[in-house]
Amino acid sequence: MFSFVVGAGFAALEPVKFGWDKTGYISGPVGGKGVIVIQEWWGVTDQIKAHAEYLERRLEGNVRMLIPDIYKGKVGVDAEEASHLMNQLNFTIAVQEIAAAASYLKNEGSPAVGVVGFCMGGALALGSLAKSADITCGSSFYGVNAGLFEPHELGRQEGKWVQAHFGELDTMVGFADTDVAATQLSATLDAAGNDRHFLYTYPGVGHAFMNADPAPFKTFEQREKALGFPAYSAAAATRGWNRLTHFFGLCLDLALEDKTGMEDVGEDMYSHHERNGKDEL
Repeated sequence: MFSFVVGAGFAALEPVKFGWDKTGYISGPVGGKGVIVIQEWWGVTDQIKAHAEYLERRLEGNVRMLIPDIYKGKVGVDAEEASHLMNQLNFTIAVQEIAAAASYLKNEGSPAVGVVGFCMGGALALGSLAKSADITCGSSFYGVNAGLFEPHELGRQEGKWVQAHFGELDTMVGFADTDVAATQLSATLDAAGNDRHFLYTYPGVGHAFMNADPAPFKTFEQREKALGFPAYSAAAATRGWNRLTHFFGLCLDLALEDKTGMEDVGEDMYSHHERNGKDEL
């Protein structure tokens, strides 16, 4: 069961077609600031829809939410099927589809667009941020695929804002762990001259720590036994939501004002990824 209420007082997600043959779900006022939410390897599940609706609430409804259906209606009912769907996915085309979603929002009138993704979607979020001129800022929760972008595409001169979140106990080495994935991403962005990147490590949690529902498993114990992911932490998830909300609220507004600095961001909210992998906030 989700630990938050979705849909209360906000438009429900509705099916949408964009970019000729692409589909997904959309909500919020036309012309509002655009936010694209990217699925995990499971597909567009109730969890992902809940994430989008909850984020819309936190951003006070002043956004146009869009969830591209990367798997074209398919959802993994178990880890084997989810793995198959992800392995069959053309990630380059998926990035192009997310870019098309951003163009759709811009053409509707959204003045600025951000993207957030989880797991596989986190990697796609960074890839689409790099490739799309229509996307200003991107946040990745436990997912990096450096093969989807060139470092300079996320460089300072491109005006991109980057946020990434990692669980201290995540064992997906090179994709979502702190020792390799987070460290390499931070070094890549530093080398590209991007001073608008904010990477966080969350103690005591692992992969998928934002999910308040263990689905498709019945319990978190079953999920941990099958996948090795520690149980949900409300404290870590709340911290993640707070940071994501502040990030989008700030960077989308600054994109409209064409500002270049981070003068309005206090150290109480943001700090660069610590070398020791700890989160001090």
